[in-house]
Amino acid sequence: MISSLLVFRKESAILDITSLQNPRIKAAFALSERRERNRTSLFLIEGFRELLRAFQGGVQILELFFCEELFLGTNEPFLLKDLEARGVKLYKCSEDAIRKISYRDRPDGLVAVASQMHITLEVVANHLQEVKNPFLLVAEAIEKPGNLGTILRSSDAVGVDAALVCDRCTDIFNPNVVRASVGTLFTQLVAEVTHQELLPYLKAKGIAIVAATPHATEEFTKVDLTGPVAIVVGTEQLGLSQHWMESADIQVRIPMKGCADSLNVATATTLLLYEVLRQRGQ
Repeated sequence: MISSLLVFRKESAILDITSLQNPRIKAAFALSERRERNRTSLFLIEGFRELLRAFQGGVQILELFFCEELFLGTNEPFLLKDLEARGVKLYKCSEDAIRKISYRDRPDGLVAVASQMHITLEVVANHLQEVKNPFLLVAEAIEKPGNLGTILRSSDAVGVDAALVCDRCTDIFNPNVVRASVGTLFTQLVAEVTHQELLPYLKAKGIAIVAATPHATEEFTKVDLTGPVAIVVGTEQLGLSQHWMESADIQVRIPMKGCADSLNVATATTLLLYEVLRQRGQ
């Protein structure tokens, strides 16, 4: 692995970074804060799988910081070469420098700075014009980055036509969202919207709003989910807000046999999404 990368470096203009006070390291480190991500419209992508999926998804990656000693596999040099060919600036870093900007306990030696992707409801609507039987996920005001990332991972797994992050609490560019999604943030259509714009669109297009709540009388496996549907899930603590509950065409519950009265929102979302897939015979 090391030798292949060294050959690659002879043909490249890779800069070395060892100091934690390097301006590029400081700038990347600052992106761990939401305020800085909002100000710059940049975010961090860490990890081989995440970077590979971002690259394949056409995300605009601007800079890549890497440390050979922390690589976990043998494919990293090929990804570096592809990224440089696309115009990404490469920085070879010391372990200390990489650990400074990493948000993982065990960094794998790859951290990139990328431009945020902002997909509007209009883009989603244009995409859905070509979809005969829409299958959407709506995640309202999810508070925990890990949950939001896991929800996006599940929505990618079932092949939703779009994932809509509604009235966001956690922004989708939080490093832990990227990590928990394992890069599936970049493999599907993910838009951030408000309920004021989304609710009228769903109603106008005849897409059934399926609200998950412990108070529903119908179990989620007993209702018809084969038509155009939007599975809507809410906050970890309070569940769905009143405007979604009042607008729901179908309310469903997941049966609970123990003392707990609800599941983790990411777990519940996964069950609901796979039930749609099962009913559609996929």
